[in-house]
Amino acid sequence: MQFFNTLGRTLETFVPRDPGKVSMYVCGPTVQSEPHLGHGRAAVAFDVIRRYLRWRGFEVTHVQNVTDIEDKIIAAANERGMPVADLAAEMTARFDAAYRSLGVERPDIEPRATEHIDQMLDLISTLIERGLAYPAGGDVYFSVRSLPGYGKLSGRNLDDLLAGARVAVGEDKRDPLDFALWKGAKEGEPQWDSPWGPGRPGWHIECSAMAAEYLGDGFDIHGGGVDLVFPHHENEIAQSEGAGAASFARYWLHNEMLNLGGEKMAKSTGHVIDLATAIRRFGGPTVRLFYLRAHYRSPLEYSEQLLDDAGASLERLQAFRRRSAAGESPADPELMERFTIAMDDDFNTPDALAVVFEAVKEGNRRLDEGLDAGPTIAAFSSMIDVLGLDLTESGGDDLGTLLGVIARRFGVTGRSIEDIMAGLLALRAQARGERDWVTSDGIRDELAGIGVIVEDAVDGARWHRG
Repeated sequence: MQFFNTLGRTLETFVPRDPGKVSMYVCGPTVQSEPHLGHGRAAVAFDVIRRYLRWRGFEVTHVQNVTDIEDKIIAAANERGMPVADLAAEMTARFDAAYRSLGVERPDIEPRATEHIDQMLDLISTLIERGLAYPAGGDVYFSVRSLPGYGKLSGRNLDDLLAGARVAVGEDKRDPLDFALWKGAKEGEPQWDSPWGPGRPGWHIECSAMAAEYLGDGFDIHGGGVDLVFPHHENEIAQSEGAGAASFARYWLHNEMLNLGGEKMAKSTGHVIDLATAIRRFGGPTVRLFYLRAHYRSPLEYSEQLLDDAGASLERLQAFRRRSAAGESPADPELMERFTIAMDDDFNTPDALAVVFEAVKEGNRRLDEGLDAGPTIAAFSSMIDVLGLDLTESGGDDLGTLLGVIARRFGVTGRSIEDIMAGLLALRAQARGERDWVTSDGIRDELAGIGVIVEDAVDGARWHRG
């Protein structure tokens, strides 16, 4: 099994830190706004990687964080006039609902940044003690020039970095290259006590602290989008290895970007396609298949035609599933070997899908001719499971599943869609009566995010699918 390791930029044979086990940390979302299609691509890429590793017999521990405190979240909350924690909770729920619709399994551990401040403070203190960080004006900065080897992940050197570096107004750092580990408190912002005064963590320190907390030094796989290679992942390495880790992560896997009109899809530019909208229009499994038809390290251009093509391909898979009853036959060994070869080659899902569709062709031929199709059907089912493709007619964009996510968020229970909706609308009515607009608007907005429209009338609220 080979991965392309960004650290070294080569295909490397995978050798886990602990035999039979895989430790994997993936950078999760920064929850300042709704997820877009690019977020979905990253989530599906690493979901398939985890599924495949488990299928190959590894015991996988998958940690994926939620960044719920960061400059962009604070700015977005201020713009909406709501508490930072409330915005973060609302957007986390939206990410969660969208990912479930895509068939993305939950990580084994999903730490929040705000729940790990103590670990961050300990790490910052260690860096200061080692002479790699310094307090300045209520902030704490990492001294980039004090760590030999900085830039080994991204391949950048300090001279090139210095050309684009600057010191922003209000910063007291000694060198334009230095980056913030701790940011002094500003009026109206969330803050925590620290040895250097009240404040909040910098973005990069969060993942270093949480990865060390749950996976320890030298864990196997660190994943994320290629846009995180620099500065985020470069700075994670600097912090963790500067604090004494012999190595931080051993294999660095990065998915390429989803582009729109030739430009990277990104919240910062507003150049995005809303993920929940795409799922409602095309269906979660179709969007997932759209992603898998490209290698995770290849750029992928958004187009409605490509999504329509993915939908047609999904219908072909569904049609074969409908006519092929699962049996007790062992899977066809040749098909499974070719599928494994494709996935062992840096998780090559396009080649793996080619094997899946060959199984469909062969299976249909056998069924048409009255021959035994059991081994082919068994191979098809196994491959589909590894790729996480939901072939049920509901298409994975199941209203009950999505409502269940929202119901848990607000503490509502129910056995049916009608029960859950009745509970949510009753809670919303109570909140409106108490002028608790955060709760009432939150319920309405989260339902809208999965295509459920709430309309208020004199005799109470009504709902329908959008």
